[in-house]
Amino acid sequence: MDSVVGERGLTYDARGLAEPDAVAPKVAEIDGDRASFDATGLSTRQINLELRRLLYEGGVEHVTVRNPGAKHSLGVGILRRCSIHFEGSLGYFGLGIIDGPEVTVTGRVGWSVCENMMSGVVVVEHNAGSLTGAALRGGDLVIRGDVGARTGIDQKGGTILVGGNAGLLTGFMMQRGRQIICGDTGPGLGDSMYDGAIYVGGKVANLGIDCVEEELSEADLEVLDRKLGMYGFDQPSSGFRKFVCGKVLYNYDSLEPAERKLIL
Repeated sequence: MDSVVGERGLTYDARGLAEPDAVAPKVAEIDGDRASFDATGLSTRQINLELRRLLYEGGVEHVTVRNPGAKHSLGVGILRRCSIHFEGSLGYFGLGIIDGPEVTVTGRVGWSVCENMMSGVVVVEHNAGSLTGAALRGGDLVIRGDVGARTGIDQKGGTILVGGNAGLLTGFMMQRGRQIICGDTGPGLGDSMYDGAIYVGGKVANLGIDCVEEELSEADLEVLDRKLGMYGFDQPSSGFRKFVCGKVLYNYDSLEPAERKLIL
C-alpha cells in the first residue's frame, strides 16, 4: 500500500494511519554542536531515536528537548559524554542505563529515574517518584525536591543527593556508594543495607534492620561540603547524621549447609 510522509516526519498509509515510528523524525534545529527540538506530538520512541541520531550521527554535543510531556523511558541507554536538557517533566524509567551524559530536567520525574546509571550527572529541579536511582552504579544523581520510597534500592555506587525529604525504606539493600538526604526520611532507613553510607540532615522516622548510626569522620565532612557545594545546597542547620550497616547480616555461621548454599 502506498504511503506518504506527513507532518513531523510521520509516515502515513493510504488510509491515513501512521505506520510504526521506527525512524527518527529529524525535526531538530542544529547549530554547530548544539541542537534542540520540540517533542510535542512525538512518541517515546521517536524522541529517543532523534536523541540518538543527534548524539551518535549528527556530531552534536548538547541537546535540548522541549515539551517532553512526562513520557516514560526517555533518554535511556545514552552511553557517551554529552549534555541533555529536558525542558519539562519525565515519566517512569527515565534516563536508565546511561553512562556519561550530564542531564538536567527542569520539571519532575516518575518512578525509577536513572535505574542502573553508570556514570555522569543528572539534576532534577523538582520532585522524583519511588525507586529513584535503583541499582545506581556511579555518577551523581541530584534531586532538588522530595523523593518517594526505596530511594537507592540495591545501590552499588555513586552518589544520590536529595534536597528535600525521602520516603520509607530509603537505602533498602544498599550495597555501596552514598546518599545525602538534606531533609527527613521515612520508616526503615537503610533496611538490610550491606555497605555504603547514608547522611541525613533532618529527622529519621526509624532505622531498618541492621542499620546503625556512626560518628562522622573528617573525610565524611569533606565529602559533604564538596558535594553540597557542587550543586548549590546549604548545610542543614542541625548538621548531618551518618548511618551505615551494622554487619549483623554478614554472619551466616549459624545457618544450615542447605541455607548457606541458597544464600551464598
